Amino acid sequence: MARRPIALLTAAVLFLEAPGIVALNAVMARFVRAQSMSLDGLDPELLYTGTWALGIGSGALLLLLCALVPLIAAIRDRRPGRAGRALLVGCAVVHGLLGAVAVGLLGWLAFGYLMLVVALIVLTLVAYGETAAAPKPGAPRGEGPERAPEAPAVTA
Repeated sequence: MARRPIALLTAAVLFLEAPGIVALNAVMARFVRAQSMSLDGLDPELLYTGTWALGIGSGALLLLLCALVPLIAAIRDRRPGRAGRALLVGCAVVHGLLGAVAVGLLGWLAFGYLMLVVALIVLTLVAYGETAAAPKPGAPRGEGPERAPEAPAVTA
């Protein structure tokens, strides 16, 4: 299976998506500031700052961290660790939820892009899944390197 190209493509898509998320939040922050928007009496400057913080936190930090996981997996040609897999699963879940929202707000093209990202992340996780160890030649069924031999029973 072509694990490395899949992981590299996933990393590239996530790396390219990160500045887009920051730019999208920058546009939303400008709208908040220009229209002096407020939620239940909150200071518009706080909303402006919060929008920027969300953009930097989700785009520049989280997505770049998510993109590093498949990149490192492709370079090493080994599956990501537990934390890396958890990060990718979380990223796939967020993209799936955003896709469900995007289909109503932005249309099917945005939905298709987000589902493509979900598919790449899941394909990366599956491609670098656990590899089953082959049983020893001549060993009876059910005994292999993954199963420790049983201790003999002691009768009294």
